[in-house]
Amino acid sequence: MIRWLLLILGGALLGGIVHLASVIILPRTATQDAYARLAPIAPVNSVMALPAPTPEKAVMPFMDPAFASAVCVYDLSKGPLKLTVPVSPAYTSVSFYTRNNVAYYAINDKAAGRRVIELDLMTTAQHEQVPEDEEITAADRLIVESPTSTGIIAIRAMAPEPSLIRVAESTVAASRCAAQAEPARPRK
Repeated sequence: MIRWLLLILGGALLGGIVHLASVIILPRTATQDAYARLAPIAPVNSVMALPAPTPEKAVMPFMDPAFASAVCVYDLSKGPLKLTVPVSPAYTSVSFYTRNNVAYYAINDKAAGRRVIELDLMTTAQHEQVPEDEEITAADRLIVESPTSTGIIAIRAMAPEPSLIRVAESTVAASRCAAQAEPARPRK
């Protein structure tokens, strides 16, 4: 009896180790991850609206047809980005992912509390060079630090009814993701 219990316990432990190893390793070895699918078709540092998914074809797996989607494949090696996303009447969200599909920040229209979601995306080194201005508070200027210099920004706007999909599509089409116009000055 004890022999069978030890055998079952050993098998469960081995299965747990194999499961954890595959969950950790497989996403890093995937050849068709989101970045690999989007990088060839999406221009760098600009927003590209994704076509609506159909049962036969979708740019990304598990896309919801009730949402209009757009992406910005970004590269921060030449400087920080300014992201501007208008808010749709129903629901709007912006999610940030590293090159390896690790989500590191997300915001929606309710959390933004404005009619437009505006933020600056930069690396930690670029953020350290931003001057401190006493007149500009954290609420006035939202800065998101990217852990990597490349990644993806996913923009989604919901259409609660099929007749409102054009409104959601126009929301994501009006989004902007571009290099900041003025270079950062060093902190004093």
